[in-house]
Amino acid sequence: MPVRHCMHHDPVVVRGDVPIAVAIHLLRTRKIRHLPVVNADGRLVGIVTDRDLRQVVFDPRIVEAPGDAALTLAALTVREIMTWSVISVRPDTDLRAAARLMRERKIGALPVTDDGVVVGILTETDVLAVIDTLLGARLTTIRPLDAEPAVAAPYDYGFPIPGAEDTHPAEGVVD
Repeated sequence: MPVRHCMHHDPVVVRGDVPIAVAIHLLRTRKIRHLPVVNADGRLVGIVTDRDLRQVVFDPRIVEAPGDAALTLAALTVREIMTWSVISVRPDTDLRAAARLMRERKIGALPVTDDGVVVGILTETDVLAVIDTLLGARLTTIRPLDAEPAVAAPYDYGFPIPGAEDTHPAEGVVD
């Protein structure tokens, strides 16, 4: 499955020269955690996350001048706190490859670019939604099993076993 089928199209982006207050406002009002940073041509140059914005409080300029913290924060731009070495994928990238990349690099989102221009964003939430859909399509039943003393309420999620006549696995047995 290519990334284009599960990414967010037309993602919210921000320019690097805007104050961080704009990025904070976008993250809060749009309820997102990742903002691709683009140049004037819409080409990807970085990414800023909610974590980047939280960590700016520990910036030496802020820590060393606590009385002027508000002024210093107001003067900072997205360019000064963004991650420059952003990893991106193309719309035709296989979702498994993108998910593996996210897991291995421990990143929560991948900007999707076409010839360097941001056309979408794939987030961990998007990947989990696909997993939920795929698992839901294979799920036949959800029924409680006999509880073992050490297990509160185990469930049999009823995945069909290829070649088995009974579509429900034996109670408590996982192959």
